[in-house]
Amino acid sequence: MRSLRLAVAALGLVAATAFASPADPKLGAEYVQLASPQPTQVVGKKVEVIEFFMYHCPACNALEPTIAEWVKKQGDKINFKRVHMPYSGVNDPEAHLYLTLEAMGKLDEMHPKVFKAIHIDRVRMNKDDVVIDWAVKNGMDKAKLMDAWNSFGVMTKLKRLPQTLDAYKVQSVPTLVVDGRYMTSPSVVESANPGMNGMALSKATVQVLDAMVAKVAKTK
Repeated sequence: MRSLRLAVAALGLVAATAFASPADPKLGAEYVQLASPQPTQVVGKKVEVIEFFMYHCPACNALEPTIAEWVKKQGDKINFKRVHMPYSGVNDPEAHLYLTLEAMGKLDEMHPKVFKAIHIDRVRMNKDDVVIDWAVKNGMDKAKLMDAWNSFGVMTKLKRLPQTLDAYKVQSVPTLVVDGRYMTSPSVVESANPGMNGMALSKATVQVLDAMVAKVAKTK
């Protein structure tokens, strides 16, 4: 019986180790360096962090609560921004919606609602009229929405998205880039820690981000 208890305890230790967040992420394992570093848009000692994502992406939806909490925790140590991958091309409705909400200063209010609409309420935001109708039904002023939707600034950013993704060599989402130099993602972290998934994987991903931000901050 004592041998059985020891065996069970040993198995528990192995499982805990296997699903532990990476305490000391390694370059080339939990994160990689971009072949062509990109210029950052920060002033002072803040560290730039970019999340490339898509609203309809299940992995992005799974990561969202954890990444949102992490951003709040980081506070003024980072300059965080998101880039929506234009899944269906330069006129992608979801990317268009994100840029419009950003231009209107409505991201804090509407960003979580878009994820909920797609992943819980099963709204398919694959057409402009569906997106606009949903936004209006959720309290947005249609005239102001359309002004931002068709604005020069939003349309310019929308057309530049493929160029941005090409510069960073982003091929899947969610992908996170720190200081224009280092990249990680849940899939990269999982590859370095086989078997990790769910909430453990999300927490491990932000722990890797912690280490990356700390590494860059030392050079500021």
